[in-house]
Amino acid sequence: MGRSARRRERSDSGMRQHTRVGKAVQRRRTVLTAVAAALGMTAVLAGCGMTSGSDEVTLKLVAADYGENKGNSSQKYWDALVEDFEAEHSGIKVDVDVYSWKDVDAKVAAMVRKGEAPDMAQIGAYADYAAAGKLYSADELLSVPVQSDFLPSLTEAGELKRVQYGLPFASSTRLLFYNKKLFKNASLTPPKTWSQLAQDAGTLKARGVKYPFALPLGAEEAPAETLIWMLSGGAGYTDTAGSYTLDDEQNVKTFDWLKNKLVTPGLTGPVAPADLNRQDAFDAFTRGEVGMLNGHPTLMKQARAKGIDFGMVPMPGPDGKTSATMGVADWMMGFKQNGHRDEIGQFLDFVYSEKNVVEFSERYNILPVTTSASDAMAADSSHKALKPFIEELGSSRLYPVGKTSWAQVSAEIKKRIGGAVSRSGSPGSVLGSLQTYASAAEAAE
Repeated sequence: MGRSARRRERSDSGMRQHTRVGKAVQRRRTVLTAVAAALGMTAVLAGCGMTSGSDEVTLKLVAADYGENKGNSSQKYWDALVEDFEAEHSGIKVDVDVYSWKDVDAKVAAMVRKGEAPDMAQIGAYADYAAAGKLYSADELLSVPVQSDFLPSLTEAGELKRVQYGLPFASSTRLLFYNKKLFKNASLTPPKTWSQLAQDAGTLKARGVKYPFALPLGAEEAPAETLIWMLSGGAGYTDTAGSYTLDDEQNVKTFDWLKNKLVTPGLTGPVAPADLNRQDAFDAFTRGEVGMLNGHPTLMKQARAKGIDFGMVPMPGPDGKTSATMGVADWMMGFKQNGHRDEIGQFLDFVYSEKNVVEFSERYNILPVTTSASDAMAADSSHKALKPFIEELGSSRLYPVGKTSWAQVSAEIKKRIGGAVSRSGSPGSVLGSLQTYASAAEAAE
């Protein structure tokens, strides 16, 4: 090979080597760029609450326990529901902690105070968190079909200043329970008016019934029994504008009637209404010691377990059936703190599917909160016993839970309302003092 040819070969070889080096450098730069980009994205995702190195989001839910024991704990319901949800929604995990009703509200409040709000909470009240700007509104979370499926009375109760923040999760209403055996032995029929109710109670007392009419105005659930009677009398806790009206003239007349026609004649049993708690009254009913009392669906299960033959009718009014009955609801809410609006919305759309609402309601003898689930259960003969409650729920009126002052007012009712029907008590005076307290709390909202 000549010198000239060797020079060309060395030159070509050098060019090939330079090209290989250049390509290697470029590949290295590409890899480094990709690594840097991946690290940067990981940092961004971690900052959004994502699991490091993945797109997975873990939502935190704190919920109340509706079970009677560990075997029927709500934790089992949520575990099964979450498993189904995660199977259909890759990238979203849900961690649920269930606490007893006596602890759950305080648990969530403590988490919020520490700046560690859960993504969702299923508890007893939402208004304080909504007023503080900590919650997503319903239309920020739910699809239109799901949000519009809530029963109208429950939707309205979940609103603060006409914006829905509280998502009804479980509901209940009340019917008048009566012991069929005691009524049959006394040749009585279920009362349709207050006057007949008092007459029936008098007959039952004469026959030795311990509690002709159980009137639980003790601290456990005094606001419920109070509202039942206020609505029965034609008034309530608030007027149409939403302002407190505890000392409304009709409310005073209602409690005057209770004191003079039931309590003073000894028709409410050996325990003063101010000292009688709801569960104690339920227990007495399951022992066959109560002729009549206001009860919710869970009393059916308790009474059947003890072999009590009972009937249920709407609460009577002064001259016939009342136009409204008391309803109660517990609430689901989504907190803004962690910024998982889309993921929360996907999970709650799943929670509020007809199938899941029906399953929860069946398991815990709770009334469904959606129209679709209500219709499904009303049409199912296996839920025949719940049908009267479901029918009453449509015309129910709930506590004024959209008022941030309600928790304070409710606590004060628990302390004072029993005194309104005591021998030395004055309904007008007690309701007047409660109204003064409520007005002051309302003004401070």
